Amino acid sequence: MMNPCDAAFLDALAARLPADTLRPPEPRYLEEPRGRWQGRAGAVARPARVEEVAEVIRACAAARVGVVPFGGGTSLVGGQVMTEGPLPLVLSLERMAAVRSVSAADGALVAEAGATLRAVQEAAEAAGRLFPLSLASEGTATIGGALSTNAGGTGVLRYGNARDLCLGLEAVLPDGSVWHGLKRLRKDNTGYDLRNLLVGAEGTLGVITAASLRLYPQPAHRLVALLVVPSPQAAQRLLALAEARLGGLVSAFELISGTGLDFLAEAGPEVRMPFAVRPDWSVLVELGLPQAMEPEEAMAALYDEGAGGGLVLDGVIAASAAQADALWALREAIPEANRRIGAVSSHDISLPLSAIPGFLAEVGERLTAMGDFRINAFGHLGDGNLHYNIFPARGQSRAALEAIRPAVQRLVHDLVDAAGGSVSAEHGIGRAKVADLERYGDPARLAALRAIKAALDPAGIMNPGAVLRDG
Repeated sequence: MMNPCDAAFLDALAARLPADTLRPPEPRYLEEPRGRWQGRAGAVARPARVEEVAEVIRACAAARVGVVPFGGGTSLVGGQVMTEGPLPLVLSLERMAAVRSVSAADGALVAEAGATLRAVQEAAEAAGRLFPLSLASEGTATIGGALSTNAGGTGVLRYGNARDLCLGLEAVLPDGSVWHGLKRLRKDNTGYDLRNLLVGAEGTLGVITAASLRLYPQPAHRLVALLVVPSPQAAQRLLALAEARLGGLVSAFELISGTGLDFLAEAGPEVRMPFAVRPDWSVLVELGLPQAMEPEEAMAALYDEGAGGGLVLDGVIAASAAQADALWALREAIPEANRRIGAVSSHDISLPLSAIPGFLAEVGERLTAMGDFRINAFGHLGDGNLHYNIFPARGQSRAALEAIRPAVQRLVHDLVDAAGGSVSAEHGIGRAKVADLERYGDPARLAALRAIKAALDPAGIMNPGAVLRDG
């Protein structure tokens, strides 16, 4: 049985911490970007050192008070807000935001959990290296949150998820002990991999306080193009062609639907549209090439071969860094346009690459039979991760379709599962998808997850209700 974070608990905790550590919960700690959940908390703890984090967790474990870790607050599945149950303590790592060290020789950087992704990228760049994890929210999202959710983003095709960029961790476990695991090794085969257990656990098995991160050489040449394709199937074939001709050098391959471009024109943000007539489908391709290769020739060859095979209908190849950034700005503005339009149901899904064209066709037909919707399917085609979002027809309100949202979500997720996909590609489970994990998860795997949670967090204090249902 959990206990609330009440005045008596806070008085006892305050006596163990520096004077400025605890504060009342401001609204920003209790909100999430989509506005579907409103969090609750007795207080916010803002420790400045790992020893203070450990003190907080020890106190919460002894008193059986729930802890909700808070990074940048950008989770889209409610992992950072607890909506019911005894009042928890929100644990914000915003004061632990230092980049502790950068080693170009080791290809590694050590950053505290509260450092933003952008700060880590800039520290790597200053050392002549690349930290390739890139999200639309990278100015706000923190490295601790990104690792806790195993964030993906636009560079997964070449560099992998957040998990693949993590060499070691410093973390506070649910009993308040500190794991000092900030090694910079590529190989460390010494038993169970606690690092990979905590990465993606969404704060339910401990609190990541710092991480050793993998850096890469900066590509000598960066080239970006927006290519019009006749269909998702053509986009898929173009991806295969790009990888065959430029294996390992394709940094990003993003699918963009005409609906997404229509939303930008309708609701903003205002971005430059490169085509006079908005295409039904296009792909944003980025190449990162070594010094020995000519980038314009590589992209032109891909364009010509794609066009010759009927895979590319038109295109714009960036002639400068500013033009490349402008093309990316168009892609990165789509989520904000979605938010302004207002989705009936949003889906972060992954599928086998071969299943994507058939899935898009079938789910589109099934949704048309249910109602008058607009569909914006876009995202990271290179790694099979689509953001499949469903909106009311123009002139209709989202509120009028709220009653049908569960049926829409169930249809999409059932078809994803039937195709051998995942109902959570990169956003995590949080609290929004607990029932989905129960419905679609393998029973043996779910039993193992529950056993791990019970072993490491027997009091159940770590992010109660996230990933696994309480009790």
